[in-house]
Amino acid sequence: MSDKSEKNVEMENIVSLAKRRGFIYPGSDVYGGLSGTWDYGPLGVTLKRNIMQLWWKMFVDDREDMYGVDAAILMNQKVWQASGHVDTFVDPLTEDTINHRRFRTDHILKDNGVDPDGLSMEQMDGAIIEKGIKSPDGNPLSPSRTFNMMFTTHVGATFDENSVSYLRPETAQGIFTNYKNVVDNFYPDLPFGIAQQGKAFRNEISPRDFIFRSREFEQMEIEYFVDPSKWEESFEALLGNVHEFLDALGLPADKVHELEVTDTDRAHYSKRTIDIEYDFPIGKEELLGLAYRTDFDLMNIQNNAGKGMEYTIKGTNTKFVPHVIEPSFGVERAVMAVLAAAYTEDEVNGEKRIVMKFPEHLAPVKYCVSPLLKNKPELVAKAREVYQILKKKHGNVLWDDNGNIGKRYRRQDEIGTPHCVVIDFETLEDNAVTIRDRDTTEQTRVSIESLK
Repeated sequence: MSDKSEKNVEMENIVSLAKRRGFIYPGSDVYGGLSGTWDYGPLGVTLKRNIMQLWWKMFVDDREDMYGVDAAILMNQKVWQASGHVDTFVDPLTEDTINHRRFRTDHILKDNGVDPDGLSMEQMDGAIIEKGIKSPDGNPLSPSRTFNMMFTTHVGATFDENSVSYLRPETAQGIFTNYKNVVDNFYPDLPFGIAQQGKAFRNEISPRDFIFRSREFEQMEIEYFVDPSKWEESFEALLGNVHEFLDALGLPADKVHELEVTDTDRAHYSKRTIDIEYDFPIGKEELLGLAYRTDFDLMNIQNNAGKGMEYTIKGTNTKFVPHVIEPSFGVERAVMAVLAAAYTEDEVNGEKRIVMKFPEHLAPVKYCVSPLLKNKPELVAKAREVYQILKKKHGNVLWDDNGNIGKRYRRQDEIGTPHCVVIDFETLEDNAVTIRDRDTTEQTRVSIESLK
């Protein structure tokens, strides 16, 4: 089997498990679906929240230099005009000239072995002609044109140019528009950061690769405000923090790669950008980015809104517009990386099994409690007692009395439950339970009292 086929099989297995076990479902599935949208089931929403809570703890709660905000999704259209999104937030679009299906030109090139990075739209079209590349349906492609990815809507009862707004394509601008509020209210020392988690929306031409590229997603972003003469120090510190977070997600270090983005590929406002890439089943792709954005965004606000964005160093008359370093994380890409890292196929007693080896602090279910036999009232009553003890302490605890104990173990392995607790007849005598470890399958006896 080729490397590409192996990757496809692994990705298909992960997608299948995600739907079968209640992690992630296709959006609007009962009505035929809606491309680029995904719904999170009971296990998926817990896994996602665990990742987001871990990020918030590591980057906000555990630090003295971070402040959280939650800005509105709908913003004044001037925000997106000043930031350049209205004019420049575009992707190159090409069209199948026969059936009129639309595709991103850079994706077409990449799928045909051509690296599109750094190529202008005209150069992409030239590569398509030179290589004789067709659409995925085998038809000729049209010349490319730009396509703005922002979803447009109208605010209020009128539909005119003044009522236009957009579903935000990023959370960063909501941070920048609140920078002055945080400074005025809290007057933090430099350097300091403002963090936000929330929904963002991009009208992707061709969403694909499961949740990796979708039209509705969540971001975890920080804008870290620094003295421009000291930005390198903060950049390196944040880069280290990023790697600590990825390690806490359980991602293998040998699958995490730093890509120093070249001058020609960086955004025009960036003086340095590092993309953190991960070896997903679909290949090496961007997981998150760390960018030194200089004073581009705050100066945009100062120039367009006429509001001063200067920061005054405490106890001095020194004023300047701070520069910004931005670590930007996509929640769905983090979820996909965690799913891929956890997915394992191994063999136990000659029998193949699928097990999701989540780090315990991320696992959607911490414990599963079972009576050895569900038709024995005394075992069920004791198991319910143990279940309530663990439920009160850990929250994410599951009850399972369906099928034999071996089948229960397999189900819990597939959803990544670290510990299965079984109440048997011995429990009634010694007040101890059997705990089975997910990864080693070893079983140990512990007292119920110790569970408290």
